[in-house]
Amino acid sequence: MTKVRSLNIVAAPIRVQVEDKLRLAIIEGQFHPGAHLSDRELIEIFNVSRTVIREAVRSLEAEGLVTSIPHRGQFVSILSADEAAQIYAVRGVLEALAGKGFAENATREQVAELRAVFKELAAAKKNPDGATLLSIKRRFYDILLSGCGNQYVTRMLNQMLNRNTQLRATSLSDPDRLPNTIKEIRRIVTAIEARDAQEAWAACLDHVTKAGAVAIAILRQRELQRGPYTVKSTNGRTTK
Repeated sequence: MTKVRSLNIVAAPIRVQVEDKLRLAIIEGQFHPGAHLSDRELIEIFNVSRTVIREAVRSLEAEGLVTSIPHRGQFVSILSADEAAQIYAVRGVLEALAGKGFAENATREQVAELRAVFKELAAAKKNPDGATLLSIKRRFYDILLSGCGNQYVTRMLNQMLNRNTQLRATSLSDPDRLPNTIKEIRRIVTAIEARDAQEAWAACLDHVTKAGAVAIAILRQRELQRGPYTVKSTNGRTTK
């Protein structure tokens, strides 16, 4: 059985809690890419019903974090470097649109909120923690999208960010990435505060491009080490 740290459930909608905890476990690498997510194991970990587990897993499948293989079950998705390159290409344009729109449309309060979250990110470099960093980045994007003034960009980028969760964790796993992330996001915030829409566009696109280059390089290295696509079942056997 996969060894996973305590994932105790506290008062709140149970399915949402399980979904959030399982998502975090995948992002943090407690369930590795290719790992089999068996109902029995997840029921034991979370101490909830099979129905709740299946609903949570289906939600993560919709986000791309889980892959369902007929007659085999559900597995943590393995994202190829080529897929990642395509995701970052789309995300870059959407994020640039969001940054430009935010510079043009956001209220002073929203701009101040964005600056406050950026300060949290900058402070986090003293004690970097993957889950904390991803949470801060998620709040940064929530604010950016709330003020960009384009509901279609918001909808599509939200979907892309969900698919991109593993990739953001991958890029941040590079010890040199966080200082550059802070520098790039400072440029975004500065452009927005100046209401320079074109610079905000360029800064957002630059941030995604550089994050993508790091993540794709890591994925290509992993592919060389791992070989052909494999998934692991709970009995330890590996299948192509």
